[in-house]
Amino acid sequence: MKKNVGIAVVGLGGYGEVYLEGLLEKPQDQCFQVVAGIDPQPQRCSRLPMLNELKIPLFDSLESFYEKGGEADLVILSSPIQLHSIHTRLALENGSNVLCEKPLAGSIQEAQEMIDVRDRSGKFVAIGYQWSFTDTIQALKHDYLEGRFGRPIRLKTLALWPRDESYYKRNNWAGRKKGADGRWVLDSPVNNAVAHYLHNMLFVIGDRFNLSARPKTVLAELYRANAIENYDTATLRVFTDSNVEILFVVSHAVPEMTGPIKEYEFENAVLRFDGLFSHFVAEFRNGDKKDYGSPDPQQIKKMWDCIRAVRTGEEIACGPEAAREQTRVMNGAQESMAVIVDFPSHLIHTSGEPGKTLTICAGLEKELTACYQNNQLLSERDIDWASAGKPIDLSSYTHFPSLS
Repeated sequence: MKKNVGIAVVGLGGYGEVYLEGLLEKPQDQCFQVVAGIDPQPQRCSRLPMLNELKIPLFDSLESFYEKGGEADLVILSSPIQLHSIHTRLALENGSNVLCEKPLAGSIQEAQEMIDVRDRSGKFVAIGYQWSFTDTIQALKHDYLEGRFGRPIRLKTLALWPRDESYYKRNNWAGRKKGADGRWVLDSPVNNAVAHYLHNMLFVIGDRFNLSARPKTVLAELYRANAIENYDTATLRVFTDSNVEILFVVSHAVPEMTGPIKEYEFENAVLRFDGLFSHFVAEFRNGDKKDYGSPDPQQIKKMWDCIRAVRTGEEIACGPEAAREQTRVMNGAQESMAVIVDFPSHLIHTSGEPGKTLTICAGLEKELTACYQNNQLLSERDIDWASAGKPIDLSSYTHFPSLS
């Protein structure tokens, strides 16, 4: 067993600070050491004084870290989506294991590249969908695999999370289809803020503890209220290769936060989750109930699991094979509605101070809630501006955009 795990953290601002908090202030034991902080703009990190006090070396790029002789047993990546594949492959090629923040990548072909390099390296890659690592979801999935819930029928999620102007101006790729380097980012609620909840529906019904269900088709409707390149609102219907229906209803163009609200219907039980920090509760057809607890308090268990995996060699709950099905659905959704639909101008309203203006579509929250309750897409309701996408076959989908 390896006693001391050397860790390099890439991306010190944003979500990277969550990892740093655990590493610098709440270590579970003394089995690890932070060997480097990597960021082209480290001054954005509120923990920079502590990094300096601890004399942790700083580098402006992962390339520079390795070029200067850096070594790390585990590299934690909180870099932009379009760099996930590049940074993961670079770390693996230099002998490091990887914990890459969600989502896996901007395209399904990049996902496969990451898997190929990982297989050659002999190292592991974990993808930071934190729920997948929690005791709650692992217990729930164990009961599913044991057959306690019976056959899955329909899983659905409603997540309405307002995002204001500052969210879209925080970097040069938010709300865009490609980054400045021309690589796919496909930033959207489906591939960023609430990507967890699409992944979770696929993950829970995967046929192994560390795999997700394979999507067969996706039908998507993509809309926007904000002045962005990609979409801020979506309704998706996915069918898996076992004909399980998955409904995903999400938006940033709403006035108030709702969800995630979830209902997972199985042959023998219905599982419900009523919002952040609520509990997953199963109600069985025979009248029994089981409370699985909340996955939300275990936000960085994924990191402790990865440190332990470096030391012991145990399997990771969520690797690229599990995470790529969200990427496959997300890519297919972009092709299902290649031209984003703008909400009618008379429904667009803005509020808030300059720099933090919130843009919403009037009445959207009500319609999306009805979509969730009635298992509908927006175009299946009586709405004159709603537009249907086209079904996309995902059964042999390996490249975005499709090569056919």
